[in-house]
Amino acid sequence: MQNPALEQAVQFAIDHESTWDRDCTSSNWGVHHGDPAPYNKLYGPVHSRGPNSGTILLRGKTLTSWGEPKRADLTFSVAKTYLALLAGVAFDRGLITDVNEPIGRKLKGIGFDEGNNALVTWEQMLQQTSEWEGTLFGLPDQVDRYRAVTFAKAPDGVKGDARPLQPAGTYWEYNDVRINQLSLALLHLFQRPLPEVFREAITRPVGASENWNWVGYDDAWVEVAGKRVQSVPGGTHWGGGMSISSEDQALIGQMMLDKGMANGKRVLSEEWIKRMQVPCKLAPFYGYLVWLNDQQKVFPSVPASSYFAVGAGSSFTWIEPELNMVVIIRWLNSAHADAVFGKIYQAVKAMA
Repeated sequence: MQNPALEQAVQFAIDHESTWDRDCTSSNWGVHHGDPAPYNKLYGPVHSRGPNSGTILLRGKTLTSWGEPKRADLTFSVAKTYLALLAGVAFDRGLITDVNEPIGRKLKGIGFDEGNNALVTWEQMLQQTSEWEGTLFGLPDQVDRYRAVTFAKAPDGVKGDARPLQPAGTYWEYNDVRINQLSLALLHLFQRPLPEVFREAITRPVGASENWNWVGYDDAWVEVAGKRVQSVPGGTHWGGGMSISSEDQALIGQMMLDKGMANGKRVLSEEWIKRMQVPCKLAPFYGYLVWLNDQQKVFPSVPASSYFAVGAGSSFTWIEPELNMVVIIRWLNSAHADAVFGKIYQAVKAMA
């Protein structure tokens, strides 16, 4: 690496590893422990984690990596961003012709047929403003109402209480049951398992390895196109989710940085990549399942143009257009994320 400032930044990240235990059977691992009973349990498989790891790409080339960058590890809510990429695949293929069209107009019998749910659009699901109501694979959406997240205003209620729902598109809430409902909708839209589509449309075109796995809950099996297939969650809140290496994540991030291009070929339309970065009117720090650095409020130490996929634990995909840089950091203590990002940004900027 031969860049003392960058070496110090990486060492700072290593020194501030996640406070979660590495053993997934520990009570200090995962986010499900904070849910109200009886939902404070795992519904799908998990596995223990590796050390603080990362990969930095600069102008498409590996600048440095550390830890175990080839280890496929759980990403938690980074999988939400991968659902947004799959929605982009659907958009580019003409399966979604209007993001503001109610989902239930085309997809019948999967939870978008009545009341407020019948008004829910693709964009609302992607921006987390849908207020969709229901129970999916044994989990009611209520379990994630009044959920507090780091970058948003604190809710005025207790997590899991029956917060009165608002009309579709008028209230922003980070809710993993609704995200899983979006995943189910995409499964029915493609009529194929989402991991299969993701491999075909995203990971193979960007040059990623085959060493990743996206699995669902134990009972998340549905019939699609005459076959029994598993619906995958947009995270690992209740188990399952995406396990992938930092090196492969970096290649996906590079495709996003390159406006949908990889290896000289178009993977996603530039239009969709731009749409992902349009601030939600109700939550300017959020786009299509990505975190935006609106007015540098999320991470003050890096430019406002930066945007992120973020997972509990913590897992970060940081896309930094000004420096043409992609940073993947796995199992970082999130309290030190801005400091780590700032140190990396300044070190790489000094190289220019």
